[in-house]
Amino acid sequence: MMKIAQIAPLYESVPPSLYGGTERVVAHLTDALVELGNEVTLFAANGSHTAGVLIPARDQALRLDQTPLKSELASHLGLLSEVQRRAGDFDILHFHIDLLHFPFFEDIAYKALTTIHGRLDMKDLDAAYSRWHRYPLVSISQQQRQSLPNANWIDTIYHGLSHTSFSFHHGTGYYLAFLGRISPEKRPDRAISIACAAGLPLKIAAKVDAADREYFEQVISPLLGRPGIEFVGEIGDDQKSAFLGNARALLFPIDWPEPFGLVMIEAMACGTPVIAWNCGSVPEVVDHGVTGFIINSEQEAVLAARQVLELDRKEIRDVFIRRFSAKVMAQRYVDLYQTLLLGSDRDVIG
Repeated sequence: MMKIAQIAPLYESVPPSLYGGTERVVAHLTDALVELGNEVTLFAANGSHTAGVLIPARDQALRLDQTPLKSELASHLGLLSEVQRRAGDFDILHFHIDLLHFPFFEDIAYKALTTIHGRLDMKDLDAAYSRWHRYPLVSISQQQRQSLPNANWIDTIYHGLSHTSFSFHHGTGYYLAFLGRISPEKRPDRAISIACAAGLPLKIAAKVDAADREYFEQVISPLLGRPGIEFVGEIGDDQKSAFLGNARALLFPIDWPEPFGLVMIEAMACGTPVIAWNCGSVPEVVDHGVTGFIINSEQEAVLAARQVLELDRKEIRDVFIRRFSAKVMAQRYVDLYQTLLLGSDRDVIG
């Protein structure tokens, strides 16, 4: 048994009540680590739920806080102060907040594992990861590493979800699904075009951030009046199994280097095939011709919308359990934690 701290961002509760990727993964990882017999403490926003011990680092998730003026930076510095105060209580500190903690835990970097959840093709990141090079890093796909190939990567561990959180659906479904966030890089406009060309209904269950409100109103909203296009809005976990499981396929027509794409394995957990653009992590997540189809054009997507009827939905669910279950993810991390602790005396990190 190990004593493990999981440090989550404070933007959403763990798990999120609605949209949210990183916090959802942290929730499933924490619970699975506890199930494997570890003592796990979760540092997260108040209102989180966990099988471990919760240390509330803020009175509520930032997104749920209606206070007009609040400091995300101050909130996370308070989180780090609390983690730093208790750091000696844990064998491993597992951070999920990108690189914000780097200046504060350098003396114990050997036991401060960081999973990078976001994109890395941004200015200034290379210098930062070079400056704080002793921290062991985990990528969530091999593709994610491409922008920072010389960072201190020690493993790639794919996201996982509890198989009990999603129910398997035998039926083939009558509509296409789009789930996630309305934004230019997620390409809901492309999903609408594909559905219309395929002559199939499309249900869009998506969050609209304030930053994307103009895009939604100017680009997407005018397209919602097309026949068969239904905008459901943002949905919670309790609605996902029905939404995804009753779909013929999930459309994932992204136009950016997606580091992972959690919604793809959410669909697989229901037995629902994925039709995904050949971009970002997609080739690592989708088994072409087994769990869905990797496509390069709208024409290929329309063809795939017919081909998915030939796929075995039970096999899709089985692949999810073998590759992307929370238990598989947690065991991978346990093995890595043990490797870090065994290697710390030999100074193998850095």
